[in-house]
Amino acid sequence: MKCPECSHPESKVIDSRPNEDGTTIRRRRECEKCGNRFNTYEKVEDTPIIVLKKDGTSQTFNRQKILNGIITACEKRPVTLSQMEHIVDETEQDIKNKLKKEVSTKEIGEMVMEKLRKLDEVAYIRFASVYREFKDVNLFLEEINKLLKDE
Repeated sequence: MKCPECSHPESKVIDSRPNEDGTTIRRRRECEKCGNRFNTYEKVEDTPIIVLKKDGTSQTFNRQKILNGIITACEKRPVTLSQMEHIVDETEQDIKNKLKKEVSTKEIGEMVMEKLRKLDEVAYIRFASVYREFKDVNLFLEEINKLLKDE
């Protein structure tokens, strides 16, 4: 690591500490030439998750799109933003745990619906109605009946 003062390429690590969530390590370094002390940060480089859409196109995984859908489904429901963000975090982690570089929108939608179903049934039905593109009331009734059978 080059020293920011003298550009000497050699430095030694004096102290290392992980951040609160354990995703980054802060290293305190000292230049072996001029003695200048400086910090560096080390983080694992993630490879992006590619989302395969229904129309055959693909795009990089976008947490905000999922969160926006969940926020809409949970509107005027007793669900906190923190709970919604937790669903997105869990969904992203589930995808990474499967070690998949590509995932379909269908898989993502199913993961989110499973988590919403446990959290708030009304939000689940709302999300499912958009995700599964309910065309009429009968599809709503079928989904509600499935919910009632599982209780």
